[in-house]
Amino acid sequence: MYKMLEVNLSTGETKIKDLSDLFSKLIGGTGVLSYLALREITKELDPFSPESPIFLGIGPFNNYFPSASKTVAIFKSPLTGDLGESHAGGRLSMALFAAGFHIVKITGKAEKPVYLSIDNEQVNLIPCQSLWGRSALSVERILREKEDNRKGKKSILRIGPAGERLSPIACVTVDSSRHFGRLGLGAVFGSKNLKAVVISGNRYSRILDKKSYQAFYNDLFKDLAYSENTYKYRDLGTSANVVPLSKIHSLPTRNFSQGFFESAERISGEFFADNFLAQQISCSHCPIGCIHVATLRELFADPHMYKTIKVSYDHELIYAIGSNLSISKAEEVLKLLQFIERQGWDAISIGVALAWATEAFQKGVIDLSHTDGVALGFGDSLSYMKVLENISAGKNEFYRDLEKGVHHCSQKYGGEEFAIHFNKNEAPGYMTGPDAFVGYAVGVRHSHLDCAGYSIDQKFMGRQQDIEKEVKMMYEESLYRMITNSLVTCLFARGTYTLNNVEKGLKILGFDVDLQRLNKTSRVIHGLKYMLKEKLGFSFENLTIPVKLTKVYTGRGMMSAEDFTERVKIYERLVSQDKHLASEFLNQNSFSK
Repeated sequence: MYKMLEVNLSTGETKIKDLSDLFSKLIGGTGVLSYLALREITKELDPFSPESPIFLGIGPFNNYFPSASKTVAIFKSPLTGDLGESHAGGRLSMALFAAGFHIVKITGKAEKPVYLSIDNEQVNLIPCQSLWGRSALSVERILREKEDNRKGKKSILRIGPAGERLSPIACVTVDSSRHFGRLGLGAVFGSKNLKAVVISGNRYSRILDKKSYQAFYNDLFKDLAYSENTYKYRDLGTSANVVPLSKIHSLPTRNFSQGFFESAERISGEFFADNFLAQQISCSHCPIGCIHVATLRELFADPHMYKTIKVSYDHELIYAIGSNLSISKAEEVLKLLQFIERQGWDAISIGVALAWATEAFQKGVIDLSHTDGVALGFGDSLSYMKVLENISAGKNEFYRDLEKGVHHCSQKYGGEEFAIHFNKNEAPGYMTGPDAFVGYAVGVRHSHLDCAGYSIDQKFMGRQQDIEKEVKMMYEESLYRMITNSLVTCLFARGTYTLNNVEKGLKILGFDVDLQRLNKTSRVIHGLKYMLKEKLGFSFENLTIPVKLTKVYTGRGMMSAEDFTERVKIYERLVSQDKHLASEFLNQNSFSK
């Protein structure tokens, strides 16, 4: 049985619903949540209203197969007003399953700060005014000790002060170092006076065909743990991308002014591993070990009084706080990341906001009166730390605006031509060329994780472009990811979870499925997402590329606004077919609220 737990923070009421029929049609995870969100989230709905729902969901592979370790969150984004979708690892998916739920829906607003406790079917709202204002890091330590006697291994979600301030770039931190990072879920938590969620349970898996299951499981595990498919993630993690991207002029540097960073080797995955790497850890039930954690010693009192801090890092964090700010010392990147982690900002968005502010200062769009006397310059980590401190303190109107994202700031202060965002979401760390940029624009999350355009750019480097073929490749990759995000598996395991393996795994778990049905389901889910996005105001016609990106050299050279528009139109045509299938699905299937 696939069950949903509904929690109303205003009243404390809870409900449990059986959604097994819906899972049989839409697999789970992002597929099921998109259907639920389409019925409840509207253009008029304020993301911060008590009625605005938060959905957390897992899929049929979670708890059964290795690297099926993610949880999907869907909500209305306070940053974009569009679909908010974010994925997090850690042990959350295992804890949800152990508690007996595949979906948790949270609505309402608590009168005072609370944390939500879910232990099997025991659900409580626990006052926690003393935790309000505390960092995301300290809350995890406090709750892990306070809730030490719970059943099974618990998972702890929480926000930092940025979420309490309703910063639309605030994240939700999960367990030790994972995040629902993008699009402002932390602010939605804060708007509900929800400081944290603690989930645990002691339910276990049931397997009917144990022999087939074990043989299939062993094959998956062996491939994930030892094959070339995951070697990069096991070795350096995604920080292995830093130097190769710089060499092909695809590493965003100084607010996307160029793709080559002259100090890339000093903030590379290799440099971090040789000088700062303390440990590699995994999400629960994953043999890859892609999470890389650095240690940093800081002198806090002369002559030899040191404290040691641990900070996780990856390519996106190194780009956002390293090359894009022109910071060339790894230890300075770690210090800034530690502050960001404590506040609970999405590191990509706050990094792009700092880069925009620096260029705005250098071009006279803002001045010392805005920055309260802080002179912003690329590479100046001390000034960036002061800026982060001023934002966290709400020093003045400009600093309060800066944590609202680059679209908000550029609309208010100017500098829109060098504000690097796509549909109001700050750009990720790939400057490979047109497919990357179009992917950020058309993707359901406006993320590099939607259709991997950055990877397709690299396949076509040095070759004549083929716009139709490239866009079709992006579209097909997006369809595949509708399946993996519904299962819910980690994208780092995509080389292992081929459609054939997906079909086999689902059949072992009792699903009536074949490849033809899987392909159609992926298109239905894709269509549901765009129906939801368009319901919220999204339009392909309104998509634009930041002006600056048409004036810089990328991994595939210069690109034009006309090229961007042509690719967007092709993608829109492909999506229209999926919206038709989704509409047919809705007409043929009615699931009770």
